[in-house]
Amino acid sequence: MVTPSSDSDLTRIMLGVNESSIKGYPHASISSKSAFDWTLKKIIRSNTTGFKLLFLHVQVPDEDAFDEVDSIYASPEDFKDASHKDKIRGSHLLEYFVKRSHEIGVACEAWIKKGDPKEVICHEVKRVQPDLLVLGNRGLGPFQRVFVGTVSEFCVKHCECPVVTIKRSADETPLDPVDD
Repeated sequence: MVTPSSDSDLTRIMLGVNESSIKGYPHASISSKSAFDWTLKKIIRSNTTGFKLLFLHVQVPDEDAFDEVDSIYASPEDFKDASHKDKIRGSHLLEYFVKRSHEIGVACEAWIKKGDPKEVICHEVKRVQPDLLVLGNRGLGPFQRVFVGTVSEFCVKHCECPVVTIKRSADETPLDPVDD
């Protein structure tokens, strides 16, 4: 097997990953795991030295900053604590993907950004210039897409690289497709 001589010889695949939206389930979403597993199985296969995975997690800032706080009479410490919890959850999420990548010998990087996932992913694609973007797709119906929006559709239209979206399999789909 030929080992690439430098990072520039590697095929760089960016994966947008997110947490599960199911309450009480602080792990990677079904869609993110599916996209990661598909990438390993269908693209990387046994050529672990020819690729570099770039994991991007975008945290959506809470508009009123009260997700973790049950009172509008919160102290500044309450806001610091909520921000700290976000960082820990984001790091824990990325740790899952980085650990799996290292176990199989695939080079990787991971980072967290804040903002609207659609906009941030497109910005990061422009900045990092990966060879491919892989995203999970929850498979929302037309009614749900109107209210929830779809990051993958936006990225397919606006990102400056090829984009692959991976649908969840029927056996992985919760009763409510919004849950992921």
